[in-house]
Amino acid sequence: MLRIRGSIGAWPVDLTLEMDDADWARLGAQLQVAPVDASATPAAKPVTQDDALWQVAKDLLRQAGQLSGPDLLEQLEGLTGSAAAGKRLLVRLRHCADVKVVSGADTPLYSWVD
Repeated sequence: MLRIRGSIGAWPVDLTLEMDDADWARLGAQLQVAPVDASATPAAKPVTQDDALWQVAKDLLRQAGQLSGPDLLEQLEGLTGSAAAGKRLLVRLRHCADVKVVSGADTPLYSWVD
């Protein structure tokens, strides 16, 4: 069974196709689709801007070795162009296995651990 839902302009579409194995085989033959062995080719996840920013944020702390929370947040905000996005990266770094966060005198200290 194959269900297609959506709209065409303002008209809602809800279409259900019931196909048996022979129907699928005929459709596959018409499309000339070769079966894909999923175990032979790993699915590549496209790199998103969030992934790229995450990598840059980790590299920034790795190169610095240690930064105070406010200094790191300031750099992350500059990197992302947004206070909210900078805070999200800071929280993500806090929970990263490669980062150690300790309470400093006034602010937390973020350290990269190898």
